[in-house]
Amino acid sequence: MVKIKNLTKRYQNIIAVNNLNLEIKKQEIFGFLGPNGAGKTTTIRILSTLTLPTSGHVYINGYDVVKNPIRVKKEIGVIHQTHNIDPELTGFENLVIHGLLFKMKISEIKRKTEELLELIDLKKDINRPAGKYSGGMRRQLIIARALLHNPNLLIMDEPTAGLDVYTRRKIWRLIKRIRNEGSTVFFTTHYIEEAEYLSDRVGIIDKGKLIALGSPVELINNFGKVAVDIEDFQGPRIEFFNTREDAAKFLSGIDKNAIVRTTNLEDVFIKLTGKRVNPKSDQKEQ
Repeated sequence: MVKIKNLTKRYQNIIAVNNLNLEIKKQEIFGFLGPNGAGKTTTIRILSTLTLPTSGHVYINGYDVVKNPIRVKKEIGVIHQTHNIDPELTGFENLVIHGLLFKMKISEIKRKTEELLELIDLKKDINRPAGKYSGGMRRQLIIARALLHNPNLLIMDEPTAGLDVYTRRKIWRLIKRIRNEGSTVFFTTHYIEEAEYLSDRVGIIDKGKLIALGSPVELINNFGKVAVDIEDFQGPRIEFFNTREDAAKFLSGIDKNAIVRTTNLEDVFIKLTGKRVNPKSDQKEQ
């Protein structure tokens, strides 16, 4: 579905993406993780035909994003972090504007909207001004808009940033349904539990380079299923083990404050990048 070959993007002396090679399978949910400034947004902009690469190639469903940008735009639906919807228009009118940009007929837009209303929870509110929607409702409208022209690839840049926990999990279920309907999903997130729950595979990028690739379980097992949080004269750190028995042997006879627990994806991220995955903002949208 997506093939990225030797992709590099330079901004003067800064290498934002450094020789990235990656393939994303059809109907896969792919989580793209990395610290701030790692190259995630630049990669998304290139996939979305908004930024030209310095070198390398990106193919979406066989189409080169540089040579065939107009065709690629028909293949993708893009959801950015910002809410770029018209608050004065109703939800349906926002969808109509988008559909017309893709040269869809009004009858086709209406039919597709009816289909999407079975997927998203806006049936009662689709004819209300979008400016009166809650944050979660606006996000669902943006997702519906991105799906209106039947894209094969849905690109989502932090799809649940700023949403409360309940709404976030609602969006998670929606993303799963979108995949089950046949779409491929490529998303970034600062919520590690989101990546762990949603992703069939995860790619971790740091300083423009892909440093890890695999399913969440595979990445965790590469380090060890059991994590031990230790704090001693060396400071806080994490040690990894394959079994709790191995962890117990390590701690036996050692006077340390330690917590034994199951390894998670954030442990892997910290070990690889030296940084935590933190949301940009914990503020909830109203």
